[in-house]
Amino acid sequence: MNEQEKLRILITDDSRLLRKKLSEELEKQGCEVIEAVNGKEAITLILEQEPDGVILDIVMPVVGGIEALQFIREVAPDVPVVMLSSMGTPQKLMQCLKMGAIDFIHKPYNKEQILHTVERFKRIKTKRLEKIKATEDV
Repeated sequence: MNEQEKLRILITDDSRLLRKKLSEELEKQGCEVIEAVNGKEAITLILEQEPDGVILDIVMPVVGGIEALQFIREVAPDVPVVMLSSMGTPQKLMQCLKMGAIDFIHKPYNKEQILHTVERFKRIKTKRLEKIKATEDV
């Protein structure tokens, strides 16, 4: 992907260390990274920055991940969201998937999971751009 096509990914987690580590991984994959420390910041950044994908922790102060996911689905239904949490009970997993998250990664994550997430975000962005181009060509 060229500079214009570079994936812009929003990481939302209250752990500065996790955001730093995950940012480094994503930047190695050629992604542009935006960071938020809670769901409220994430919502603001989604509206302002229009990311191509969101990695969202569940347990955070101010606004938690599930509440943020609900809002994201309302204002940006096409933005893919992957939930990331160490508090991933089967009930929370099912709730997030039913609400429109495309995947759920348990902490601690591994590099392969992040690579897989980046690839999914790329495929979704490519399909979205192709759809836009097809409607413009009509």
